[in-house]
Parts: sequence; structure tokens; C-alpha cells
Amino acid sequence: GQEQGLSFAVTELLDGETLHRRVTGSALPWRKAVEIGVAIADGLAAAHAKGITHRDLKPENIFLTADGRVKILDFGLARVEPAAPPGAATGSYHPAETDPGTVMGTAGYMAPEQVRGQRADVRSDIFSLGCVLYEMVTGQRAFARETAVETMTAILHDEPADVADSGKKVPLELERVIGHCLEKNAAARFH
Repeated sequence: GQEQGLSFAVTELLDGETLHRRVTGSALPWRKAVEIGVAIADGLAAAHAKGITHRDLKPENIFLTADGRVKILDFGLARVEPAAPPGAATGSYHPAETDPGTVMGTAGYMAPEQVRGQRADVRSDIFSLGCVLYEMVTGQRAFARETAVETMTAILHDEPADVADSGKKVPLELERVIGHCLEKNAAARFH
């Protein structure tokens, strides 16, 4: 905003830590991972309902407050596509298009369509959520390889190691949810 000729920005002061810091080197108990995962999913659902696709969901962009809230941060790569008002033939907002072939996101958390430079949508955020869930319950990144290029190739062609291979015991249904989020085909993921 502006006040008396001065421009300003107001931001929220958060007390806590990023999810990245919390999971670095260790997994979370599966119940805590589910609790955080549900909060992330709720936050994404709210953004998606407003026509916002995050496009860079990762543990560094998820903040866990000291009082137990979960915040999704850094919408710098987000895409906004507001829905037209009910009964309107067209909307008046025209967002800038991302050039076809542009790869946006963070290697290791991008959906296959992002790796290919194709258009990301809400289903891309669901893939990223699956990567975050996997990391929370295993303590390991789902597609981690030595280089960014190898990581992106793994996203396109490989399946992550089974959660059970990490030595962590989690309910089978949680493994299924994570697997469904990590479907290579965007149409096969949760909506």
C-alpha cells in the first residue's frame, strides 16, 4: 500500500520453522505427517478454489508455526486463473502466459508435466504434495538423484522406492494415497 507518499508491504511475522528444517535427516511419525499433509492439502484446496496453482510446493515453502499451524509460503511461481463469475460468458482477467517449454519449479518436487515444460495445473501441485508426503514419512526425497537432470529424469521414468523400503512402518492406505498423488499421468491423480 501507500501512505503519505511512502510505499510499504505488510507481511506476517512467523515463529517456527520450515518443514524442510523439521524433516532434514529424519522422518516424522506417520500420524504427524498426516496431520501436516492434511493442512497442506486444505491450504492447496483454498488456493485452487481461487484459481491459484502454486507450482513450487516443497518443504522449504511450508512453514510450521510454533503454535501448530501450517502455512504454505512463496507463491512467486504461482499461476492465477480466476474463474469467470457465474453466468458470465468470459472473464476480464488475462494472466501472462508462461512460454511453452519453460521449466518452472524445483527439481525433485516438479510434476512430470512441469519437467517436460508443459502447462502445470492443480494436479501438478498434487504431485508435489505427494513428494512432500513421501519425504515426511521416509525422511528421503522421492526422486533424489545426484544431479538435477538425473532427478528430473527419475520423475519422468522411475517410481520412488516403496515407503516400506525406508524401514518406516506406515498404514497401507497412507502408502496408497502417496502413490496416487505421485501418478505420472496427471489425469490419474487426485483432483
